[in-house]
Amino acid sequence: MAMAKHEDLPVPVYSKLDSVYGDGSQLEEAQLRISVLSSKFQQLFGHLPQIYARAPGRVNLIGEHIDYEGYSVLPMAIRQDTIVAIRKRDATESEKLLTIANVSDKYPVCTYPVDPDQEIDLKNHRWGHYFICGYKGFHEYAKLRGLDVSSPVGLDVMIDGTVPTGSGLSSSAAFVCSSTIAIMATHDISLPKKELAQLTCECERHIGTQSGGMDQAISIMAKPGFAELIDFNPIRATDVQLPAGSSFVIAHSLAESQKAVTAATNYNNRVVECRLASIVLGIKLGMEPEEAISKVKTLSDVEGLCISFAGTRGSSDPTLAVMEYLKEEPYTAEEIEKITFKSLDLIFADSASSLDVLKAAKHYKLFQRACHVYSEAMRVYAFKDAVSSKSNEDEKLKKLGDLMNDSHHSCSVLYECSCPELEELVKVCKDNGALGARLTGAGWGGCAVALVKESIVPRFILNLKEQFYDSRIESGMISKSDLGLYLFASKPASGAAIFKF
Repeated sequence: MAMAKHEDLPVPVYSKLDSVYGDGSQLEEAQLRISVLSSKFQQLFGHLPQIYARAPGRVNLIGEHIDYEGYSVLPMAIRQDTIVAIRKRDATESEKLLTIANVSDKYPVCTYPVDPDQEIDLKNHRWGHYFICGYKGFHEYAKLRGLDVSSPVGLDVMIDGTVPTGSGLSSSAAFVCSSTIAIMATHDISLPKKELAQLTCECERHIGTQSGGMDQAISIMAKPGFAELIDFNPIRATDVQLPAGSSFVIAHSLAESQKAVTAATNYNNRVVECRLASIVLGIKLGMEPEEAISKVKTLSDVEGLCISFAGTRGSSDPTLAVMEYLKEEPYTAEEIEKITFKSLDLIFADSASSLDVLKAAKHYKLFQRACHVYSEAMRVYAFKDAVSSKSNEDEKLKKLGDLMNDSHHSCSVLYECSCPELEELVKVCKDNGALGARLTGAGWGGCAVALVKESIVPRFILNLKEQFYDSRIESGMISKSDLGLYLFASKPASGAAIFKF
């Protein structure tokens, strides 16, 4: 009998923690977390949870800001995760509320009505909104599929997350994925991982960021010991075994990246610029304006036309068309409307978050954004090819490091999603022997990831502490005891799981 593909299997259900956390210190830490979580849950709600669901954060090794353009990316899961403890209230229990608490006192208890159609108040950002993303998304999915989800009942929920927030390590996806999985498990519904990855990506859009799906896909599909090449439309994951003798060190710039809060000027702004670049390219390469506007959503939609153009120049590189047909100076809205024969407000009429971008934007850098996306998409495949090549380990590692360095340069110069703290941190990594270092996640703060030979990891971490973190510890920005949250080495960890004890 043929084995089911990894992405066709449901999220595994375990009765023991070691199935996910292995043995040793990680298992001890997980046991302690579950014990604190269940006792705080009982204190607050008067019952123990029925189910625990966990989903990890991730670090993207290469392929930044291209998932929402339809291109493959190459992330790995990290050991930090979000655990959701949940209990469905009995129909007889009078209080019909969703009560969402957190193990950390930093987060006040949030309550919401048990209404799957409730609007999320995006102007008033609350941490519990991420759970409601999963709640709304699950009920929309159930309705669409005609699943029998009896009238909504109250839920008691408590969260314990170890993925640092605003770090570019996908704390929000870990939260949304674990919440959605927990809600489904209380309804005894399980889905193949690839469907769940798609669903949770749609869930997170309720928070107002136009997420591309990488974060959710790796959080759900990761396998211990492997990075994954993630393809979209349809979602697939291909195992990528990283070279032996290497490790990834993840270091937080301590500039917090608030993706949901700054979406109109940062993250969603780039989504809009890429869409405009792809429409303009489509028109310049022979499409009728009306057709380009209705059919072209991402740069991958016009890649074929760009490659055909490159073919006339004896090349297959889509950036040749960008250099030919897009100007390097920023475009005004008027200049783009002259090409499209349609106002930008009408082009984006069906997307409230894009209309917010148009209100905030002064101009649009189409050339730079398209150059980054096409070159970064090629780097992802070059990275995967280097891993599976016949070269010796040292040559492989050098090639991977070079690709990471090129990726950072492109993110910094062409996509402009870096910040001074990330630039400083990436430089410190390289100065201390990293083979490659780059910002990871949306950028504008958050983390850098460095490829380091395993033999120098302890020394490397010590040097980063002295050259980047010590002054920040002295100034009180972080406490010395928390440094391990902001600077750590990671091997590829496992994906989402459900625990029933």
